[in-house]
Amino acid sequence: MIKIAWGRVFGTSYKKRVKSDDELKKRFWDIMETFSRNPFTPFLLTRKLTGKLEGLQAISVTNDYRVIFKSLDKYEVLLIDIGGDDEVY
Repeated sequence: MIKIAWGRVFGTSYKKRVKSDDELKKRFWDIMETFSRNPFTPFLLTRKLTGKLEGLQAISVTNDYRVIFKSLDKYEVLLIDIGGDDEVY
């Protein structure tokens, strides 16, 4: 199982973009549960990022929402940002 941590920036993005949307919040927590069990479950669309975000990865929460994260080691990740494509990329 993967340990998931998040920093101040992610917490701010979560509060601003997700917390007040009950449907999105439920989807986020369902995705995090799946991600913690297997971060490469196909429907998460886990992918490595390039360019200015090289070294980070992303998963899909919805068609439009992404979670950006960094692998700290084999069993722990740090969530960096959450939002629409135009907000996080």
